[in-house]
Amino acid sequence: MPRIIDVVEWPDQGPNEIVRRVPEQGQGDIRLGSQVIVRGAQVAVFYRDGKALDSFKEGRHTLSTANLPLLSGLIGLATNSKTPFPAEVYFVTTKDFLDMKWGTPGEITVPDSVLGMVQLRAFGTYSMAISDPIRFVNQVVGVQGMFTTAQINDYLRGIMLSEIASVIGGVMKTRSLLDLAALQADLGAAIQARAADDFDAIGIQLKKVYVVQVQPGEETAKAIAQRSAMGALGVNYMQYQAGQAMREAAQNEGGGVAGAGVGLGAGIGLGQALGQAMAAGMTQPGPGQAQPQQPQQPQPPQQTAPPAGQQTKAQIRAAMTNLDVRLANGEISEATYNRLHENLSKALETAPE
Repeated sequence: MPRIIDVVEWPDQGPNEIVRRVPEQGQGDIRLGSQVIVRGAQVAVFYRDGKALDSFKEGRHTLSTANLPLLSGLIGLATNSKTPFPAEVYFVTTKDFLDMKWGTPGEITVPDSVLGMVQLRAFGTYSMAISDPIRFVNQVVGVQGMFTTAQINDYLRGIMLSEIASVIGGVMKTRSLLDLAALQADLGAAIQARAADDFDAIGIQLKKVYVVQVQPGEETAKAIAQRSAMGALGVNYMQYQAGQAMREAAQNEGGGVAGAGVGLGAGIGLGQALGQAMAAGMTQPGPGQAQPQQPQQPQPPQQTAPPAGQQTKAQIRAAMTNLDVRLANGEISEATYNRLHENLSKALETAPE
């Protein structure tokens, strides 16, 4: 049932409320001479028959045909020029909202300039303010039929999400998850530029978009970890994969001395010849044992590049460095380290540059 409203106001505005309808449901009967009280950062929009009409800004207003020019004709049609007249009033706040949330509903697959294709999720916040209350009420309340702040928040989040997937895909063509700090700044600016027109169309100014977190999917996180390990070791992808495979094989064999030697050689990208040399070094007898006789090997002819299977000094030094790391990490014993290091030192003396 319509009810007569003599004072129209929104006195108890909550910190996160965007809009309040008076009355909350149905239509109210409003008299000429009624008071409309609009507080700071509020605008009161009169709404009738699916259309926003007159609006009032901050202050106390007494309703009359003088300050309701658009409604005055409707009043006559609806009430034979008598009051009260049926209408709803939407109070819209114009303050800044600084902590509106957005986030991808799940993992999205996008290109990556370094890793190829990646799966990720993104989360963030945005700030906005109602810039055109009448347009906002017409487009959101009138077209969408939304009466509560909760509904409007979901609607705005939907606008953000409709742009995020395409924006992230475009930015990631030239960026990588390996550079997260710069990526987050680029994504925030790109999303804001893309979504600003959508917000403006419903009377909202999108002021700033922040990307708080970009979270790689499980498989993508593994790829990033591999990339970091490759950079630390100074190896390429094939060398890294070979090293991982050989290391797993060594562990499956019980983590013995020979397995440790094989894993070391492959892990830093050395060839089969160096791996064999290291394995041979690990079978050398300890102190007090007889030294087995080794057949005399002919010296290779002088060449401008190392022959197949022969390693350069740089590769052998890298092997020795990795050997130090494995000793420090407790992966090999000191006796194993000493035998391997001695073998590599001898190979270093005759290795080409």
